[in-house]
Amino acid sequence: METALTRLAGVRYPIVQTGMGWVAGPRLVSATANAGALGILASATMTLDQLRDAVREVRSRTDAPFGVNLRADAADAGDRVRVIVEEGVRVASFALAPSAELIAELKEAGVVVVPSVGARRHAEKVAAWGADAVIVQGGEGGGHTGDVATTVLLPQVVDAVDIPVVAAGGFFDGRGLVAALAYGAAGVAMGTRFLLTSDSTVPDAVKARYLAATVKDVTVTRAVDGLPHRMLRTDLVTALENSGRPKALWHALRRAAGFRKLSGLSWRQLAHDGLAMRHGKDLSWSQVLLAANTPMLLKSAMVDGRTDLGVMASGQVAGVIDDLPSCARLVEGIMAQATDVMNYLALKES
Repeated sequence: METALTRLAGVRYPIVQTGMGWVAGPRLVSATANAGALGILASATMTLDQLRDAVREVRSRTDAPFGVNLRADAADAGDRVRVIVEEGVRVASFALAPSAELIAELKEAGVVVVPSVGARRHAEKVAAWGADAVIVQGGEGGGHTGDVATTVLLPQVVDAVDIPVVAAGGFFDGRGLVAALAYGAAGVAMGTRFLLTSDSTVPDAVKARYLAATVKDVTVTRAVDGLPHRMLRTDLVTALENSGRPKALWHALRRAAGFRKLSGLSWRQLAHDGLAMRHGKDLSWSQVLLAANTPMLLKSAMVDGRTDLGVMASGQVAGVIDDLPSCARLVEGIMAQATDVMNYLALKES
C-alpha cells in the first residue's frame, strides 16, 4: 500500500511503531522494520553511547529503514541529532516540537523529520519550520496526551498543513487504518498495539496486566508530573493522587536519584529537563522532578516488571486488545483487514 508516508520513509506499509521509552528497543524496532512498517527507536532513556550502540544493533538486524525518537527539550538534543546523522538513520521523530535549527540540521543531512503534536497550531508551526511530516495524536493515545479526540483533531490538521499527516491515538487494526486514510492521513502510528506483541521485551506479567485491562481501567492523571498523562491505573498512581506534597516530593527525589545514576545526568540537567516540561504550568517541585525522571517510573514497570511501583503508559485501545502476535503477524493482519475493508467499500459503491 503506497502513501505519502511510505514514499517518504521508504517502508512498505503506512504503519508506524512509536518510540516508547523502555519499550521501543532494538528488538521491537527491527522486528517492526522487517515486517514492512516504520519502527522508531526510543532514545530518551539512553546515554549517547547507548544510542549509537542501539542504532547499530538495529542495523545489524534489518536492512529496512527505521527512525529514532528524540526529546527536543533535552539538554543534549543537539548531540543526539549528530549521532543519528553520523549513523545514517532515515527518520527523526520528536516527542515535542523541535526547533527550526534542529529541523534544518537534520534535513541538510538528508534525515526525514517527523515531529509528534497534539494540536493543530503545533502542526502548523513545525510545518512552517520545514518538517517533512507530522504525527498527530488525539486524546485516546497513551502517555502525555490532550483532550481532543483523534476523530476531531485529525481532520483539522489534515486541512491545515500541506505535509503528510500520520494519525495516532485509538488505532490497532485495519479498520482504523482505512478510517485514517479516509480522513486524509498518510498512515497510522501505534504504541500500545506494538507494546502488546511477542517481539516486545516488556515482561510477560506486565503484558498480562495490559491484556486484562478494560477501557475504563485506562485513566488520565496529572498526579505524576502535573501534565495530562494517559496510563493504566496502578498503586503508584493512586498513591500519588492521594499524597500530600511532602510525601510526593519524597517519591520524586527517590526516583530522580535512580534515573540520574542510570542516565548519567547531573541534578542540574534533571532540573532543566523537568522545568522544560512545565509549559508555563504551576507545578510543585515534586512534579518537576517527576517530569524529569518519568523514564525511571516507566522502567519500574516496563523493564523491572513492578506494576505496583511503575507508570504503565497506555492508549485506550488496551481495553480492546486481547492477543500478543509477532510484529510480522500484526502488520500482515492489519494490511489484510484493511484490504478487505477497502474491497468491501468498493463493492458497495459499485
